[in-house]
Amino acid sequence: MSITLYVPQDAVALGLGANRVARAIFAGAERRGLDVRIVRTGTRGMLWLEPMVEVGTPEGRIAYGPVTPADVEGLLDANFVEGGEHALRLGKPEEIPFLAKQHRLTFHRCGVVDPVSVEDYRAHGGYRGLEAALKLDAEGIVAQVRDSGLRGRGGAGFPAGIKWNTVMLAKADQKYVVCNADEGDSGTFADRIMMEGDPFNLIEGMTIAAVATGATRGYIYCRSEYPQSFKTLRDAIANGVRAGVLGDNILGSGKSFHLEVRLGAGAYICGEETSLLESLEGKRGIVRAKPPIPALKGFLGKPTLVNNVMTFTAVPYILEHGAKSYAEYGMGRSLGTLPIQLAGNIAQGGLIEYAFGITIRQVIEEFGGGTASGRPVRAVQVGGPLGAYFPDELLDTPLDYEAMAAKKGLVGHGGIVVFDDTVDMAKQARFAFEFCATESCGKCTPCRVGATRGVETMDKVISGIRPEANLKLVADLCEVMTDGSLCAMGGLTPMPVMSAITNFPEDFRRAGDLPVAAE
Repeated sequence: MSITLYVPQDAVALGLGANRVARAIFAGAERRGLDVRIVRTGTRGMLWLEPMVEVGTPEGRIAYGPVTPADVEGLLDANFVEGGEHALRLGKPEEIPFLAKQHRLTFHRCGVVDPVSVEDYRAHGGYRGLEAALKLDAEGIVAQVRDSGLRGRGGAGFPAGIKWNTVMLAKADQKYVVCNADEGDSGTFADRIMMEGDPFNLIEGMTIAAVATGATRGYIYCRSEYPQSFKTLRDAIANGVRAGVLGDNILGSGKSFHLEVRLGAGAYICGEETSLLESLEGKRGIVRAKPPIPALKGFLGKPTLVNNVMTFTAVPYILEHGAKSYAEYGMGRSLGTLPIQLAGNIAQGGLIEYAFGITIRQVIEEFGGGTASGRPVRAVQVGGPLGAYFPDELLDTPLDYEAMAAKKGLVGHGGIVVFDDTVDMAKQARFAFEFCATESCGKCTPCRVGATRGVETMDKVISGIRPEANLKLVADLCEVMTDGSLCAMGGLTPMPVMSAITNFPEDFRRAGDLPVAAE
């Protein structure tokens, strides 16, 4: 009887030796005369357990991890191919507390299916959302998205239904659907996990968007640092065309949608939608002034729907189960689930999908298990490198767009980076300016010049040169950058800077207590 084993080929698992583990399993099984089939999947998101190997048994899948090539012989001796006992045995993956407590509406197939198999995707409920969408008119599809309360998961939180409706109503001979997969924020990896683990969920969501808006062509703009995602997407798209779920006459509907994946060139600013469109057109990635908005004049001057990976991948669930089912999760105006990415100094880093409203502290303690160092948590940055630094007294803030904004923070792409009590927040404030200076497209003066001056001024503060006067200058710079920058790159850089100064003033006083250097 054939034995099916599941070995992840997610980038994290590959970096930790998953390919060597797969080869060792195959070789060991061959020596023992075992008929083994290895399916390469994505990750379930428990990254501290990777590579996590699963075996199919009559009782369900049994997981073992983290597995190294040196562990394979012992696992085979323990008959792990039939779920045998071993020190690395984790039991059923869905019963591991980290996974069992989640609300997996979007990521439920990640780590389960063969990422590039249309048949496996459909066997696990895939394309039911598109089938439901094809029974509705365009207005009906957009209404479902609008009524679900889905907001852009890329960081801005703009209502997706309004954007879809704008593109739907636009008059043009050609429209486009573009996915922003340029996931550049530090501590974020949800897009990558989805693209490498369940790319057809993204493809299905984009296809539904195309049907709703009248677009016939689409592009996925994938960041250059994700070669595994790029390859997986390209293979999935080719298989989708062969299976009739992409290209002409999708699922026999008479509608067409042609999709391509394009690789970026490593510019953080191309995560901003207009810079992305410039790059997609073969130009330098520089921010466009708005208006006109991309929904009316986007790619090649045509109406273009630009959404993030996490926005598109929420859509199949909404169309399959209905807007009301999705909107039952969350709180206030933040409805549905948020893919939370937990990184930094954390014992159990990984992906958590949970309804909006869970607090930062709950994520760190109940899912993350505290710091990896065992030292106290001192600061937490939420929302990427442009997000605020929160101290312990703000960690009970719910992860909700309005609640975070009320505390001068942002949800962003859902990344959470944890720091213990050894962190120097003055250096973190400097880093925010340095990051902006490095990644700015250079089009507007407040961002281009302001960030550079910010680095220089923070260096003076850290060196003890007129700290009070220079901190006042930092505040002035931040005000100009917030009010005058063309996009969020410069406009949000002041958030981590000012939150560090406001919430951790002792680090800046300590810098000011140093001997005063000569000007």
